[in-house]
Amino acid sequence: MTSTPLRIGTRGSRLALAQAHEVRARLMAAHGWPEEAFEVVVISTAGDRIQDRALSEVGGKGLFTKEIQEALLDGRIDIAVHSAKDMATAVPDALMLSAFLPREDVRDTFIGRRVRGIMDLPHGARVGSASLRRQALLKRLRPDLDLVIFRGNVQTRLAKLAEGEVEGTLLALAGLNRLDAAGVATEILDPEHFPPAPGQGAICIEQRRADERTAGLVAPLDHADTHLALLAERAFLAVLDGSCRTPIAALARADGPRFRFHGMILTPDGVRCHEAREETERSAVVEAAAEAARRLVRQAGSEFFAGWFG
Repeated sequence: MTSTPLRIGTRGSRLALAQAHEVRARLMAAHGWPEEAFEVVVISTAGDRIQDRALSEVGGKGLFTKEIQEALLDGRIDIAVHSAKDMATAVPDALMLSAFLPREDVRDTFIGRRVRGIMDLPHGARVGSASLRRQALLKRLRPDLDLVIFRGNVQTRLAKLAEGEVEGTLLALAGLNRLDAAGVATEILDPEHFPPAPGQGAICIEQRRADERTAGLVAPLDHADTHLALLAERAFLAVLDGSCRTPIAALARADGPRFRFHGMILTPDGVRCHEAREETERSAVVEAAAEAARRLVRQAGSEFFAGWFG
């Protein structure tokens, strides 16, 4: 145990704090340290402060990580705890993602105000979501729905739903599980037909690349299958220049000694979709995911992507 607490940086939502506390508990168990050996440092991010616009309009995924990464770089914190799906494909050169905790459930859920499932919604019903991926997949299933931007933490979104602003919303089952709130889900969506965001359900730890001592402390928390799956999903994203402006889904999963990968790209209106599936040896899954992305780019053609960045 060190003389000064290990400082864990996190956003301040209930879900972010639950994730930081899970990391703290795992570190305590791994090293036999008391809770006082750690300090949870809450850092406000632009993504938390800007609630009235889609992330794609104001800077993308970096809005949830920039201030936390700055705190790492200037030494105010020792590690940062993130939802892996919030991480941009590139991190600052002086930082690295050193550990991924065992992955939670990857599935999305639908929470209906008066109906249980997406297909039960009345024609033209209003559904709230801040995710372009979820919006595109919803439009693919139900092009008649009226989709609106729905920002805020889990509690805020559920409150807006209860107040009748929308007839339904979608949330990750992993987050609901971590908040002991899975009971609010009225439908759990099949990832074969409604695939998750890259990194969904996984918690990652970011640290300074040169900090070998901290790397040694967090190493016992790293889950090999989750780490490899996230490397593959992030490789798929990197080829596609994935950001909050692009409807992209990806999921890599261990299947015995092999890995299965499923990647999908959609137009924002959900009308056009291209997907790839791979089954490979563990050692080949990262390159297989990257090659799947390159293949989808060739199949889709430049006109498919024009609307993403226009």
